Amino acid sequence: MSDSRLTLALESGAVASPETGRIAVFGPGSAADLSALPKERVQIVQGFAPDHDAWVRRGWDVAVAPSGDFAAAVLVVPRAKALARAWMAEALALTGGGPVIVDGEKTDGVDSLLKACRGQGADVSAPFAKAHGKVFTVTADPGAFAGWRPGEGALIAGRYHTAPGVFSADGIDRGSALLLAALPAKLKGRVADLGAGWGYLAGETLAAHPEIAEMHLVEADHAALTCARANVTDPRARFHWADATTFASGTPFDIVLANPPFHASRAADPGLGRSFLAAAARLLAPHGQAFVVANRHLPYERDLAALFTEIHEIGGDTGFKVLHGQRPRRSARSGR
Repeated sequence: MSDSRLTLALESGAVASPETGRIAVFGPGSAADLSALPKERVQIVQGFAPDHDAWVRRGWDVAVAPSGDFAAAVLVVPRAKALARAWMAEALALTGGGPVIVDGEKTDGVDSLLKACRGQGADVSAPFAKAHGKVFTVTADPGAFAGWRPGEGALIAGRYHTAPGVFSADGIDRGSALLLAALPAKLKGRVADLGAGWGYLAGETLAAHPEIAEMHLVEADHAALTCARANVTDPRARFHWADATTFASGTPFDIVLANPPFHASRAADPGLGRSFLAAAARLLAPHGQAFVVANRHLPYERDLAALFTEIHEIGGDTGFKVLHGQRPRRSARSGR
């Protein structure tokens, strides 16, 4: 989203926020411009740990789920269509039918959401177009949008629940499956899964390796971690809502598993994946091992060579590679 589109729309009168009452703002990233909203009446709804923490540091009221009564809502359109619809249904229910101010990029599906809202019989204002996106207001009978709320959905592999908007919500991620297949026959000790998602890799690894003492699932997406808590019921599992790149543990790990993301929003950001690799090395004991899956075109071998004394490719396919790093260098562990 453009950092100024919402502000321009409010200041021009294209959309309006209420004079009184609380306002729920769904999904703003840490770079969003909310300066035109009354800070003292806003509750930000943000489940992504780095963005959540950034808003908290600035003194805003932030929650992973809205609480209380609201006179209006602002919805920052997410990339996932199912999540956008779920937020719209929740926002209309919270406000008793709106107004819900929608702000979104064309590339994130704002036009599709606008059309779908009209299709549900909502009153949709004329859109304010700016910076490759649109802002508009929705008012509607909340009951007309009840079908947009997420249902139970089908279980993945017969046992795993997911939620709208989480990574790989519709099935097992191929990279994670390849990483699981490449793991050695015996794993033991303290294990960390960085970017654990909804728990597939951790759950399957725990089931296959009884000598694992603890499995720490580290995930920044609160919704995904909530799924993981339901999916991974093994008593050895520990759950951490945190940014994997800055996660700290008082005791080093014997093994780290990682399927690092390499996109920030829609833009490729290989630096994000490299931050995961650095975190893996930092968190490991001197004898530790890291198992990482990555898209084959990413040059992570060079990064791992700077972090570990020994690295090998141990699995993968034409699109992915599974890399194994052993014995993190002292300089890589010094940041612990």
